[in-house]
Amino acid sequence: MDNYVITIARGYGSGGKTIGKSLAQVLGIACYDREILHMASDESGINEALFHNADERIPSSIFANFKKGIYKDALIPPEDSHFVSDENLFNYQAKIIKELASTESCVIIGRSADYILRTFPNVVSVNIQAPFDSCVAEVMKRQSLSEKEARRKVTQIDKYRSDYYEYYTGKKWLDATNYDITINSARLGFDRCVDAIIGFTEFKLGRTIR
Repeated sequence: MDNYVITIARGYGSGGKTIGKSLAQVLGIACYDREILHMASDESGINEALFHNADERIPSSIFANFKKGIYKDALIPPEDSHFVSDENLFNYQAKIIKELASTESCVIIGRSADYILRTFPNVVSVNIQAPFDSCVAEVMKRQSLSEKEARRKVTQIDKYRSDYYEYYTGKKWLDATNYDITINSARLGFDRCVDAIIGFTEFKLGRTIR
C-alpha cells in the first residue's frame, strides 16, 4: 500500500487531538475523529444521533462487565434485532476505518483504530499521554474549570476511554505493547510530538512522507 495511516490514542488533556490535527495539517492529509460517526451513519442508514450517543461508552447493562473483546469484525444485518446495538454501531465505525486505511493516507483520532487496524502493514499506532497534573492544568486552561472540576473530568473521561477500549478489544488501553510508540506530550511539547511521530512513521514505513 502506498498510503499510510497514523492512529492516535490519547489521554484526556494530553493534547492528543490537537497534535493529531497539527500532524495531519503538516502532512497534508485528512484527520478523522467524529467525522467517522457521520460516515458510519451514511453507510449503515442508522440515525447519526445513535452513533453520537454511543460514542466512547460501553453499554450500561450489568452484563457488559463480563464481556471483553466484543468486536468480532462482522456486521449485524438490518433484519436482526441487534442491528442498532452499540456493538453494531462500533462494527460500522470499524468498517469505515478499514476502508479509509485501504484507500487514503490519514490520521485517525481514537475509535480504537489501533486495534481495528492492527494487521494493516501501512499503519503506525501512537499513544499520547501526559502526567495527570499536566492534563488537569491543560483542561483548566482550555475549559476555564476549577482544579477540582478538571481533576474530576480527566479522571472520568479517561475511565470511559479505558472501559470502552477494553470492552471492544479485550486489551488494556494503557498497555504500551498495543502501540508502536507512546509519547509523553508534556515532556516534548506539541510541536515536537508532531516531529517525533513523523520521524517514527518514516522509520517504520522506510520512506519519506513529508
